[in-house]
Amino acid sequence: MEKKKVGIVCGGFTSEYTISLQSGQTVFDHLDTTLWEGYLITLRPDRWMAEDKNGVSYSVAKGDFTLNKNGDKIQLDVVFNAIHGAPGENGQLAALLELLAIPFSSCDSYTSALTYNKRDCLSVLRDWNFPTAVHFALDKKDPIELKAIEKKVGFPCFVKANRAGSSFGVFKVYSADALENAIQEAFKEDSQLLIESALIGREVSVGVASLKGKTTVFPVTEIISENDFFDYAAKYEGQSQEITPADLPASWLDQVKNWSEMIYNRLELRGVVRSEFIFVEGVPHLLEINTVPGMTARSIIPQQVEAMGMNLKEFFTLLLKEALTENQHT
Repeated sequence: MEKKKVGIVCGGFTSEYTISLQSGQTVFDHLDTTLWEGYLITLRPDRWMAEDKNGVSYSVAKGDFTLNKNGDKIQLDVVFNAIHGAPGENGQLAALLELLAIPFSSCDSYTSALTYNKRDCLSVLRDWNFPTAVHFALDKKDPIELKAIEKKVGFPCFVKANRAGSSFGVFKVYSADALENAIQEAFKEDSQLLIESALIGREVSVGVASLKGKTTVFPVTEIISENDFFDYAAKYEGQSQEITPADLPASWLDQVKNWSEMIYNRLELRGVVRSEFIFVEGVPHLLEINTVPGMTARSIIPQQVEAMGMNLKEFFTLLLKEALTENQHT
């Protein structure tokens, strides 16, 4: 049987570039080479390049997403999206691949754009009665009304870049004196902000994926950060404890697993997705949805995959097969 050609796309145009390279490398290293012919594709604003397992380099054509070397052209059968942030997580890459009819592992262009925009996504989910933090929306062109923000969300609060991940552009604020500076710092990451009341409680993460045509909910992970919140250092520099499966009451676990599955199906998400919750007095509050979750050695999804009794080679194969199957029905 001829191997399918897989482009594992990483890099991107945001602060998450380095983390995305690590995620892409993890997928590339754990690809089942008896089934797939893998190419590690790195996107940068100035250059799109690919490399095969032998270290041979190819240019990537932006028009048709083919790999090119010395006049030879390689057409990909499927793409594994490992870009955190733009253009992989915000729907831009998905839109290109949809136009070219190339199957890919993540959500479609619309749901990628929706979930990447925290404000818009949480607005939809609030209409479905999922509890969330009290929030205040602020754009760069708006006047900064510190008193109005304090009255709405109180302290402590979180100032968040609306369209960013890996906790870039996120600041925990305890006083009015620190609020304006946090806002200005967050604006360096995005022109739209989401300012939320701080939720105090136990934080969990729930992975969901469509595997073999069935929505599969992963074991729940509890996140215990050594820092003030689950920031970049906690996520990627070992400054947190992640317990999988989480040691929480069964009723709590059932609720977040049910909600995560409901969100996945209602939003018609695809690929592997991670939903984040904080339990406030036993009630889960939704923080955000991550449609291109990290795949580094320290990332949560690989921990949950292992807890399911599956290795990453099997998992990535299932995701790629699902992408090829879904493409037949779109």
